[in-house]
Amino acid sequence: MLPSINPGSAAAHALHRRIKTFLETDSPANAGRDSPNPALQVKLSLFAQAGAAATNWSIVFLELEPSMAGASTRGVAPGAAALVVLLLAGNIGVSRGQLQVGFYSDSCPDAEDTVTAAVQDAAASDPTILPALLRLQFHDCFVRGCDASILIKRPASRDAEENNSKNQGLRGQDVVDAAKAQLEDQCPGVVSCADIIALAARDAVAMTGGPTFDVPTGRRDGLASNLRDADVLPDAADSISVLRSRFAASGLDDRDLVLLTAAHTVGTTACFFVKDRLYNFPVAGGGRGADPSIPAAFLAELKARCAPGDFNTRLPLDRGSEADFDDSILRNIRAGLGVIASDAALAASNATRALVDAYLGAAAASFGRDFAAAMVKMGSIGAITGDDDAGEVRDVCSAFNTN
Repeated sequence: MLPSINPGSAAAHALHRRIKTFLETDSPANAGRDSPNPALQVKLSLFAQAGAAATNWSIVFLELEPSMAGASTRGVAPGAAALVVLLLAGNIGVSRGQLQVGFYSDSCPDAEDTVTAAVQDAAASDPTILPALLRLQFHDCFVRGCDASILIKRPASRDAEENNSKNQGLRGQDVVDAAKAQLEDQCPGVVSCADIIALAARDAVAMTGGPTFDVPTGRRDGLASNLRDADVLPDAADSISVLRSRFAASGLDDRDLVLLTAAHTVGTTACFFVKDRLYNFPVAGGGRGADPSIPAAFLAELKARCAPGDFNTRLPLDRGSEADFDDSILRNIRAGLGVIASDAALAASNATRALVDAYLGAAAASFGRDFAAAMVKMGSIGAITGDDDAGEVRDVCSAFNTN
């Protein structure tokens, strides 16, 4: 009976490394070995490219006994690596690679409820924390992946990721800290800060009237946080081509871009992120003025809210519906009423404009479901999982462990 290996486990990672070594026939470890059977080589190559978290294979393996090392085994040349790997097609039900729904069901059964309670407590006194928690996950995942690197604080040197100007005004860290403190009392050293961020964002969506959905967990916290790493974050002034490029670099497509931008259906922004569009936009003839794509009446409205030199006044990102999760943001974008340039940019590309139109028409019924899928997809970017030394479960979310 061949043993089964669960994708994402330490055994799967170890097996993956061994397969890659087996395929690297030019390496010293493979010196003098005959080439493996061509059919087996193809199957091994597919697995090595897919990685240890491949979701479309069941994996079983047979490691030959030393006494068999000189024997020919089903066409594998003698001494060829003493390892036969069989990849059997079939869905093994692992969600988003190595992450899985209910990861803490045994190790910390109340983990998700504890995070939900912390978000509810925070929202009871400050409802604006809900969109802030959505933004927190976005800013975490786009830099080094979803590893809680955004939570690290280095107040003396101010060279952590959170100190990058693109993270100006970021909030919600205290909610994550509160949940973490409770979880450390319940299950010390078990629940990662990265998972708390993901769960809190999920709860924030539901608490503003958006879809409810399951979030796969099992992330570990990262071991680095650098100021300049956050330069890759999308900017409020980005053009559609820059936005598409930044999203693609994180494995996200045009649909994800439209759906995740739609998270701006809740929340506000500061005049700081709008001022250049109102007063310092490049115009024909080489001068500076207002973005000519802004309808005149809306431009007057924005200037009345954000006078020259006013960087701090806040205004809704979704005009007329900033407290409720709905498709109003897409309607505003289509009508030219996007507040920040990066939102308005969705109307500047045929591909993204067609998706906006679809979610306001034929695909309207799937908007909530697709938004949830985009959140789960974003939440898997660069996730550190398993027992590798690439991550840890922090004791305190704002600092790396010292041991």
